[in-house]
Amino acid sequence: MSGGVDSAVAAARAVDAGHQVVGVHLALSRTPGTLRTGARGCCTIEDSMDAQRAANIIGIPYYVWDFSERFRLDVVDDFIAEYAAGRTPNPCMRCNERIKFAALLEKALALGFDAVVTGHYASIETDADGNRELHRAAAWAKDQSYVLGVLTAEQLAHAMFPLGATPSKAEVRAEAAARGFSVANKPDSHDICFIPDGDTRGWLADKVGAEQGDILDRDGSVIGQHEGALAFTIGQRKGLNVGYPTDDGKPRFVLEIRPKTNEVVVGPREALAIGELAGTKFTWAGIPPLDPAAPFDCEVQVRAHADPVPATAVVRDGELVITPIEPITGLAPGQTAVLYVGTRVLGQCTVARTVSALTLVE
Repeated sequence: MSGGVDSAVAAARAVDAGHQVVGVHLALSRTPGTLRTGARGCCTIEDSMDAQRAANIIGIPYYVWDFSERFRLDVVDDFIAEYAAGRTPNPCMRCNERIKFAALLEKALALGFDAVVTGHYASIETDADGNRELHRAAAWAKDQSYVLGVLTAEQLAHAMFPLGATPSKAEVRAEAAARGFSVANKPDSHDICFIPDGDTRGWLADKVGAEQGDILDRDGSVIGQHEGALAFTIGQRKGLNVGYPTDDGKPRFVLEIRPKTNEVVVGPREALAIGELAGTKFTWAGIPPLDPAAPFDCEVQVRAHADPVPATAVVRDGELVITPIEPITGLAPGQTAVLYVGTRVLGQCTVARTVSALTLVE
């Protein structure tokens, strides 16, 4: 129970369904000031108090479990290491994968519980053979199946999402108000919870350091200087500090970040179009394709709120290689690509490499 409206209603629905439910709030930092407060984060002291009040109304036991060390190692340190390697990680994905459905589920099962229930907007369905599948929620705008794409068949066997069939978030808020929950109108959490002021660049500069380096064009020519490569993101246009205008007068965009040499590569917007992506760290959310080594049709989604793109995928030489039918713009290594077949989440990979659509053409 994060202290938000979704997990409060999910817990209440689990009780209504006849389950024996225990509310658990995760303490993710031993110094709460390092987590975002108010409506912008989650898992702070005030959030734990909101969760406690909801549990009291529902009439279920409530505990706070200290997962701060595991969170630091598996989420925060991973976030720093990925950025230091020039990749763009998704900390919420890592939290679901390594905390809520690994560390938390492991402890729950060890204590004799059957499942972890969360307020995510996603659905679990069972196929004709009894295999559990992860599917999109009924409400497309609130669908959160993307951030659950890291779940494995074993984890899906011990997961419950009571909000999956709910048509809208407004309905959940109305139900929360009817139940007397104080969080009925609490805004959704967003941003990175462990960066208190929201200044990701400043936070990373403090953790990793920032040194002046070169800005290069696609041919390798030095055309400017930067104050720290980690301050940039793939697709960025503003703040490049490039001293030489382009021949055609068009703006440049960040195409690549090279942490080992502290270089940033810039170029035209067209070069942001990705024609192929691949990752070695891939998993299947339930039963895998019958023959992953043979190309299969699917859709790929590369951000939580992005539209899915038709694609083909294949497992080749230890990689999950995905070729979108139309190029994807601004994709960076470290992001997560989730595969869908219809509404079903098939699997995911952490993007290790990308190939520009221009390169494939050239």
